[in-house]
Amino acid sequence: MNKILTKEAILKAKEEKDLAFAEIAEAIGRSEVWTTAALFREQTMNAEEAENVIQLLGLPEEIGKELQKIPYRGTAFSMPPTDATIYRFYELILNYGETMKALIHEKFGDGIMSAIDFNMDISRKADPLGDRVVITLEGKFLSYKKF
Repeated sequence: MNKILTKEAILKAKEEKDLAFAEIAEAIGRSEVWTTAALFREQTMNAEEAENVIQLLGLPEEIGKELQKIPYRGTAFSMPPTDATIYRFYELILNYGETMKALIHEKFGDGIMSAIDFNMDISRKADPLGDRVVITLEGKFLSYKKF
């Protein structure tokens, strides 16, 4: 079973069981963001996590095996992205990427923010003018090594 078919089977079962990603995350003991990424085949589950997912969603063992494979990441969409929500993240980097880079370098030095040693949270903030999306990105700073 490939990445797309695995994801489709998971999303169909999630919808049929009327579960939120947060509920699946709670069942496997991981964060909502990481769990969602794993269900979309962008992260790798261990055997226990995969077993909990297939039991919760009533999926075949084959799906559990797929969830444990190391994924080929970053292949879900083309660049630039055409989905409006995903495109806004691309737009954010187009408009603020150079600023983010400059401020990271000014505050930390020559290096990058890890997307591997990384945490992310997405929440909703009530606002009388329209609710706000709050996204927190937290990655370890990695200095460039001289050799």
